[in-house]
Amino acid sequence: MATVAGCGGIEPGEDDASMRMALASASGCGYQHVHVTIASVRVHESPIAGENALGWRTLELDPPRRVDLMAMDNGVLEELGSTSLPAGRYQQLRLVLAPNTGTQPLRNSVTRQGQGEAPLSTPPAQQRGLTMRIDERVDADGRLDAVLDLDACRSVVSSAATGGYLLKPTLGILPRPTDTGLSVAGRLANLPAERATVSLQQEGRVLRTTMADDEGRFLLSPVSEGTHDLVVVAEGRASVVLARVPVTEAGRTTVVTDDRPIGLVASTMRRATGRIGLLGVGAIPEALASGLQAVGPHVIEIESRPTDAIDGSFVLRLPVQAPMLANYDPQATGYSFAPDIGHAARYTIEAAVPERPVQTLAVDIRTTDAVANFDFAP
Repeated sequence: MATVAGCGGIEPGEDDASMRMALASASGCGYQHVHVTIASVRVHESPIAGENALGWRTLELDPPRRVDLMAMDNGVLEELGSTSLPAGRYQQLRLVLAPNTGTQPLRNSVTRQGQGEAPLSTPPAQQRGLTMRIDERVDADGRLDAVLDLDACRSVVSSAATGGYLLKPTLGILPRPTDTGLSVAGRLANLPAERATVSLQQEGRVLRTTMADDEGRFLLSPVSEGTHDLVVVAEGRASVVLARVPVTEAGRTTVVTDDRPIGLVASTMRRATGRIGLLGVGAIPEALASGLQAVGPHVIEIESRPTDAIDGSFVLRLPVQAPMLANYDPQATGYSFAPDIGHAARYTIEAAVPERPVQTLAVDIRTTDAVANFDFAP
């Protein structure tokens, strides 16, 4: 059940618009389950309003709802409900999670194969709400209609030292799909046991991701309108890039027919390991390590992981085989992908830390694993 609560002196009869919220996520990073328990979604017209400021409009989930972020592939959305709110320009949004407690220690949790379920710690600042800036003007009789994208793979930080997990959320907003528009569908062949991760990217930045199902089918929805590179990554397979795939509101983009799936080529996998830290101090819990690769004129992300919260370490598994490339053709029903031999086993490891310039190192894994360490000034 979703209910509404508000504050800030709003008079009866001024609630002449509405807000509807849904949650999206995707799997593909080795967890069986990532559960979060959602208490409410709050919006405010001020971008700097504090937790206790007047004027918050709240969509309350009563009781709080426990959601498995790993069960939301292939266009699955968790509808959170709707409520009325005044017309206006809203500039701040908070997704509030219910904290773990002594009686409910696994409201927010992580489950790995063979390791059981472990609590997902939410620091006090996170418990006040996962905050993001928005800029949504809602007119009378209009609707603030959003899909919140909580990226579980980038938001869960493991700690090798403690064996625990922290929530360092990556939260975004996706467009609300209408009919079959703002979506891309297709099918893969030669799947590994772990299936495959399919993403839509622009200039090496992942915009939407999903896991293919057991028969290789995938659906990326909702996705922002524009031209994207479709990237397929799987354990023991070469990466595949179908470049310049269009996404429109008019209808679904189906990249291949069901009987002509995208084939995946076998590849040895090697590791790029290292650490990201503050020079002379230690780890940076918010750091992110990514493996990028040039494929033809494009740059794509192969894998990205938060660093260990205690020691700043990371491990990226990357294919040695040359990446496979083709360009989207609206008349095609299937594709023959060509290997980009010149970029085989060559990667750029990117270290990203909030509010600091990105650092990069080139690595070559043709014959052995690679090491890339990064130090940021305190």
